[in-house]
Amino acid sequence: MTAFEFPGPGFTAEQWNQINALATSLGPGQGLWLSGYFAGLDHNARAPHTGAGLPLATLDPIAPWPAATPSTRSLTILFGSETGNGAGLAKALGEAAARLGIEPTVVDMADYKLRRLKDEQDLLIVTSTHGEGDPPLSGKGFFEFAEGRKAPRLPDLRYAILALGDSTYEHYCGAGKRLDRRLEELGAARLAARVDCDVDYDEDAAGWIKAVVAKLTPPAQAGNGGATARAVGPGSASATPTPAFDKRAPFPATVIENLVLTGRGSSKETRHIELSLAGSGLAFEPGDALGVLPRNDPRLVESLLDTLRLSADTPLSLKERKTTLADALGEALEITAATPRFIEHWAEASGARELHELRGEQQAEARAAFLRGHHVIDIVRRFPVQGIDPQTFVAGLRPLQPRLYSIASSLAAMPDEAHLTVSTVRYELHGEPRSGVASGHFSKRAEPDTTVSVYVQENRHFRLPDDDAPILMIGAGTGVAPYRAFLQEREARGATGKSWLVFGERNFHSDFLYQTEWQDLQKDGVLSRMNVAFSRDGAAKTDVQHRLVEHARDVFAWLEEGAHVYVCGDGAKLAPDVHAALRTIVQQQGGRGKAAADDYLGALQRDHRYQIDVY
Repeated sequence: MTAFEFPGPGFTAEQWNQINALATSLGPGQGLWLSGYFAGLDHNARAPHTGAGLPLATLDPIAPWPAATPSTRSLTILFGSETGNGAGLAKALGEAAARLGIEPTVVDMADYKLRRLKDEQDLLIVTSTHGEGDPPLSGKGFFEFAEGRKAPRLPDLRYAILALGDSTYEHYCGAGKRLDRRLEELGAARLAARVDCDVDYDEDAAGWIKAVVAKLTPPAQAGNGGATARAVGPGSASATPTPAFDKRAPFPATVIENLVLTGRGSSKETRHIELSLAGSGLAFEPGDALGVLPRNDPRLVESLLDTLRLSADTPLSLKERKTTLADALGEALEITAATPRFIEHWAEASGARELHELRGEQQAEARAAFLRGHHVIDIVRRFPVQGIDPQTFVAGLRPLQPRLYSIASSLAAMPDEAHLTVSTVRYELHGEPRSGVASGHFSKRAEPDTTVSVYVQENRHFRLPDDDAPILMIGAGTGVAPYRAFLQEREARGATGKSWLVFGERNFHSDFLYQTEWQDLQKDGVLSRMNVAFSRDGAAKTDVQHRLVEHARDVFAWLEEGAHVYVCGDGAKLAPDVHAALRTIVQQQGGRGKAAADDYLGALQRDHRYQIDVY
């Protein structure tokens, strides 16, 4: 380095000579290293309550920056995510911190070492909510620890929480609220107030990230510009190549086939849909999901326009994008399920007393019951508003959200294709037939050669093990979809591990989804064993959990041999029932008490040998 020939501010001649002598001896990168070190010393001198700086002798001369000084608080960003939104926001948060010279650790709750919690200094949490206020499946272990008796006191911890949820559920953002309360109980201090985000979370999340990062204590190496977020574990938000098509820019996939799987006389309709991904560059692994951006039923759009007495071609602006009212209602906005936001909005627009009485936290239960029985069209019919402005009306609606479907095919077996297994949602409300937004679109308007907007949603918590490991696949209804992909993949790879499918549906003759395929896979030795349960065929209702208990000895033997267990289907009923059955099996066959059986299953989950994908 070249010596400076001008005096620095406030230095004596002796100090300046020493600085010059040191500067001329430094190699590449060493000056930058020292700048961070001396910045830390200066910070401590200005804020003596944080402690003294570390002497040079304590520092690693090989490291590019000093080890953490007392003025440098560690930062961990923890995320629990069901659909990938939380992981994406955690990654964005880590990148925002890194731009300020902070080096955070970004880690999935499923991979977090719980013993680290007592040593954390700054902890930022992004968590979704599953079902009625429950934590995401990947965060179950962290929540149980944090809310349990073994949780440590955290007087030195600062934290902030970004809660993700869906306001159509009664316990909106319940998981984030639970963690916020619990960390406060443990003595931690809020770095910033919790922010609760609905499904259209972009603006609220961006504001929270900006506010929280601004409050973090900058470390000695602030301004480095080279710091990056460190991601930990297989489910981390580590940097990956950005695909050309994603949630914000979906791929128009052409429908190849759209077939009804269920037979004559079935009490439900389940469809098999094949989509072409040719030319998209999209790739996925068995266990991943396909995000589908549906379109609203044109008849519902027409009904809304007629009820509101608005013109379809009225110009409209949605987040600075110019469109028409009909296009916005058809492709961009949620016009079926109403939300608390819409109740608030329509209460103001209509002045309806009944809607006003549904507002507020204390009315959550009554509001949820009202929303279950009223769609947007029902509310605007029941509480009419004359001459409403189109822009005012759409301000109460939220963006139309993608629907996620487990991919029922393997790229190794079906290149450039993605197959889906979709149950059509149909019901009656206020004397009118209604249907699900996406399933209704597939049922009525997704003929071959039409296009559907899609993207791949990764699911790292539902993955095949090594080819020689046994797998036990448990599913009901459309929950069988990923297992079709699993076995196609294993067949293509020549996997040697045993496989056992336990499948449940309503009736054998009409609802045995992919029956001939399973039989062919058994004949070829790809599927080692299959047990089925058809709940409406016998006098006594039989479900998959009953089949598991019937074959308890074999189930436990497979677990002891190292089998990986998968559960896919309904989260409210199937997953708890299967878990209870597995606990009973471990108790009876393993000679364990309830607590020991729970520990056994918990260990399987921690080792990624018990994986759940529910909806």
